[in-house]
Amino acid sequence: MDKENSNQAQEPVGDKTAIVAIVGRPSAGKSTFLNTASGEPVSIVSPIPQTTRNAIRGIVNTSLGQLVFIDTPGYHESDKKLNLKLKSITEEQLEEAECILYIIDSTRETGSEEQLTANLVKAHADKTVVAINKIDEAKEKPLAAVHKFISDALPEIPSERIFEISAKEDKGINEVLKALYALAPVAPHLYSEEFYTDQEVEFRIAEVIRGQAINRLEQEIPHAVYVKIADTEMRKNGKELWVRAFLCVERESQKGIVIGKGASMIKTIRIESIKALRKIFDYRIDLDLQVKVDKNWRQKDVVLKKLLDQ
Repeated sequence: MDKENSNQAQEPVGDKTAIVAIVGRPSAGKSTFLNTASGEPVSIVSPIPQTTRNAIRGIVNTSLGQLVFIDTPGYHESDKKLNLKLKSITEEQLEEAECILYIIDSTRETGSEEQLTANLVKAHADKTVVAINKIDEAKEKPLAAVHKFISDALPEIPSERIFEISAKEDKGINEVLKALYALAPVAPHLYSEEFYTDQEVEFRIAEVIRGQAINRLEQEIPHAVYVKIADTEMRKNGKELWVRAFLCVERESQKGIVIGKGASMIKTIRIESIKALRKIFDYRIDLDLQVKVDKNWRQKDVVLKKLLDQ
């Protein structure tokens, strides 16, 4: 061995750092994985599909390095303007990420929508880890069918990069992280180790409010809601943040539902949002929450750009 190679061999291996895009169908468990892995409620978890609208980042720091996870919107076929923009967010993140985590729901049959997602991942198979989620709910036969789907659709991905997990029960998460670290390059950390997300304060507050709202509203209304932070003011010598926010809906009929009988619904959303926010911030949140109509906002480019470019 020559002197140059000898010196290189003695250099310590640095920390691994990678941006990891999480991809999967709506309700596959992407947000649950992100929250479990980062140890904090970074992304909204809801049984309602298409809850995630932005590329939300959660940061995991371990002795092996730093993984910056990006929770992308659920990937599915749709020609609606909002959903087309959500699909483009997912596609952009896959191109830019050093690693990809493809999460599959083991309780649902694979079909054309899953094939669509697999086709998206296929071009990046060399940097992809697959997590078969919800094994705590899965039955043996559907689980075997998922494994066959992966081997048929993504033969380029070796078995040692395919894992069975339960994001909800924190099973198999560490194995997935180790596999991602194995793919990650040696590089400086992107964030300080105390960070678990890079979301701005107003965005986090808006997402908490939206999460509390959509898990209490029915039918089409959750998809017709967005949150606008109108004003914020730090008070009481930095011990309290006052926030005026609006839950925006598309129609007058939806406004009455969100407010609720005797303002019961909006009151519950406000109280539960404050409770959730107190667990996140080290100062109190005083929330003034109102409901307003922004007619057909999902068809307005200016509104969509503001919401999705955060």
